[in-house]
Amino acid sequence: MDKPQNSFDMPAHNDVAWCPGCGNHMLMKAVKGALSQLGIDQKNLVMVSGIGQAAKAPQYLKSSMFNGLHGRALPAALGIRLSNRKLVVVVESGDGDMYGEGGNHFMHAIRRNFDVTMIVHDNMVYGLTKGQASPTSLIGMKTPVQVNGVIPEPFNPIALSIALDAPFIARSYAGNVAQTQSIIREAISFRGCAVVDVFQPCVVFNKLNTYEWFREHTGALPDGHDPTDRIAAFALSLQKDPWLLGIFYRNEKRKLYEDELGITDIPLYRRSPPSDETLQALIDAYR
Repeated sequence: MDKPQNSFDMPAHNDVAWCPGCGNHMLMKAVKGALSQLGIDQKNLVMVSGIGQAAKAPQYLKSSMFNGLHGRALPAALGIRLSNRKLVVVVESGDGDMYGEGGNHFMHAIRRNFDVTMIVHDNMVYGLTKGQASPTSLIGMKTPVQVNGVIPEPFNPIALSIALDAPFIARSYAGNVAQTQSIIREAISFRGCAVVDVFQPCVVFNKLNTYEWFREHTGALPDGHDPTDRIAAFALSLQKDPWLLGIFYRNEKRKLYEDELGITDIPLYRRSPPSDETLQALIDAYR
């Protein structure tokens, strides 16, 4: 039997288009560490993303990947998961891509509860498109577009996820690699829709939410917090300054969408194999 391939490092010469000091580098380290600890065969892992700086993350991992349209990572992830339940599906993208352009898909992925892990790089700014406010930007933050400061209340992904009964909900800070790695490991191991919001500093376009700011304005969930207590978890999700880090909520009782649909472990291409004529037509089309 072939030995499982669980080294997720790309070749050293691979070009990583993130700025020096970007929090994405530490988050990538945490993701790689979690995947390696879980012993996942890289051939059974599919990383999915949309558009943005964070959405480049799957390109820097040695695994299968799908890079889709802005905000459309989750529909692709659902299709991948339903076509082959043996695959580990992880969506990794930014706060703009997941909560802004992809906000509708974010909500309905939680409603369906298929087995997927969402890792959201939450840097509170649009980095790829040069620094306008994102859904999670704080009130008063000034940008080249919001010159007088952000007006709307920031989107609260933790509170929304709890309200929708996402069965695994957590938040971490990329600067704490050990905690982030531990949370991501638990999220991927969890059977169901797991939401992990990761505070991730953008060193170029967000001069407000810096490494120092995150260290000073975040704190741990209270000792003894019961993550099965949905009401308590929701109350904690509303707390600001310090913004709390850790696993807010777990619900082991929700049914999987795949199970409800009656999807078996046999991959789609084996359940409904194409005819020889169809296969030959596809081969001819790509010659």
